[in-house]
Amino acid sequence: MIMDIKEKVIDALVDNAGSFVSGEELSRGLNVSRTAVWKYIKELKGEGYVIEAFPRKGYRVREKPDLLLPREIERYLNTSRLGKFIECHSRLDSTNRRAKELGLQGRVEGTLVVAEEQIKGRGRLDRQWFSPRGGIWFSLLLKPLLSPYQAPLLTLLASLAGVKGVKKATGCSLSIKWPNDLFLQGKKVAGILTEINAEMDRINFVVAGIGINANISPLYFPEDISSKAISLMEEKGEPVSRPKVLASFLNEMEVIYNKVQEEGFEGLIDEWKKYSITLDKQIEVKTPRGIIKGKAVDINEEGALVVEKEEGGVIHLLSGDVYLR
Repeated sequence: MIMDIKEKVIDALVDNAGSFVSGEELSRGLNVSRTAVWKYIKELKGEGYVIEAFPRKGYRVREKPDLLLPREIERYLNTSRLGKFIECHSRLDSTNRRAKELGLQGRVEGTLVVAEEQIKGRGRLDRQWFSPRGGIWFSLLLKPLLSPYQAPLLTLLASLAGVKGVKKATGCSLSIKWPNDLFLQGKKVAGILTEINAEMDRINFVVAGIGINANISPLYFPEDISSKAISLMEEKGEPVSRPKVLASFLNEMEVIYNKVQEEGFEGLIDEWKKYSITLDKQIEVKTPRGIIKGKAVDINEEGALVVEKEEGGVIHLLSGDVYLR
């Protein structure tokens, strides 16, 4: 009951963003005392909402809040499973680590872990992932009815959801570099790390971790990645709504996720290819067994990159660092 009233208080302020709503109006509309309204306002401020209070005018939020909190994400969410349980953190070592922990505890499919900041964010091959405030750092717990050998295809699924979700939320057109990077204007704007917990013949759960450079100033990127990274804010020239971007990703992810489990991955792979900046390019791939040079010609039914090698022959790669030549 208490949470319901607090939800209504912030909803009233957000719906009238930029305008004042009097304490008396809130009190009357919610059937609570003005002292109770003041208490809820104080709690909301503690959660990060910037709420102004003026005598004889009331309360207001200047603009819609850009907080990665359940109620803000849910404003834009149209899913039946993904994101129905949301765990939010101001600061976390790794959303993937926490989501795996929840997976081992048996939490429901679609559980979402979100952090305003990661202090030990990871990318592929355990590389550090720059995850400051202003970005969107989250992990999704999935329990797909798939065989373990199909797990790499979930990275393609997440990358396609990222392209479509960001486009709908911001208008930005992204492309995909196999296996797990999203690019904007030739620079990396997002990355995906999928991790699997499985038996020989079945998947117990998958954690899909996604990091999006949303509202990060180009001046804030470390020197070693500043020439290779970009944010959505830099492209748009103004901050984007992070809750809207995250919810848009989940909306697209659920549609594609449900479809592949009903119809298979063929349609997904065909659509993924439309956004690829890897296919039909001369590439160099760093693998644990050495460097492979050649032309990327296809993605097979397992999500592997098919490469025609310079010295002849064809190889199918499920992992590796790809460099366009």
